[in-house]
Amino acid sequence: MGNIDNKEKEFAEILKLVTRTARENKNVISTDQVKEAFSELDLDEKQLQMVFEYLRSHKIGIDEEALVSEDDLTDEETNYLNDYLESLKDLPQYTDGEIEAIQMSAIAGDKESQDKLIECYLPLVVDVARMYSEQGVYLEDLIGEGNVALTRGVTMLDVVGEPSEVEGFLYKLMLDAMEAIIEENLAENAGGQKVLSLVQEVADKAKELAEDLRRKVTVEELMEETGWDEDKIRSAIKFSGDAIEDLDSGEKK
Repeated sequence: MGNIDNKEKEFAEILKLVTRTARENKNVISTDQVKEAFSELDLDEKQLQMVFEYLRSHKIGIDEEALVSEDDLTDEETNYLNDYLESLKDLPQYTDGEIEAIQMSAIAGDKESQDKLIECYLPLVVDVARMYSEQGVYLEDLIGEGNVALTRGVTMLDVVGEPSEVEGFLYKLMLDAMEAIIEENLAENAGGQKVLSLVQEVADKAKELAEDLRRKVTVEELMEETGWDEDKIRSAIKFSGDAIEDLDSGEKK
């Protein structure tokens, strides 16, 4: 059992690494890179195809440009995106040479150049956010987190040193910010599901026992019947707002 758990954990870690590698390469990864990453797990062809399907479902292109369409956005997100892109059209346009000069000044700590650099990379935030749509977080929130990361990132360029490294540095900060908010959202949802499961489990057992006794059951009776500790039952009562019908909590509402 331990070996199976370890293999599953290793698989999950490699999949996360492969996904991140693709994100850093503008949402594209090669077949060979995927096979190399999973080589030690000896996946069969069917398992590899499942990996590829997972990557494609996350808008990652295999050996080709990733396809990001607006079809996966809600109407609300589409309207927001169109309005936001329209607002970005008013931003100043810079040549490659001008951007490099701005990057150099921003690295040196010039505040005006840092602000200009934010303007240069606001459209990139949108591109990154589109890669992460359909993962439980609204596009507006993803863009917001990316913009915060960008604003913070332009003040940290002294760790970069070279203009050629600026875009990659800021890009990774955007990825980090969006992945963090997605993970936070998943954790919150998992926590909510856990609470719902606990309440449902206690309610089901209380109903079962109440049907046998033909009356509401007490916390003590449910503890004796199930072997659960009091904290578990009291937690379910609390999370339900003392609304488990067949359970007499012994507390006045």
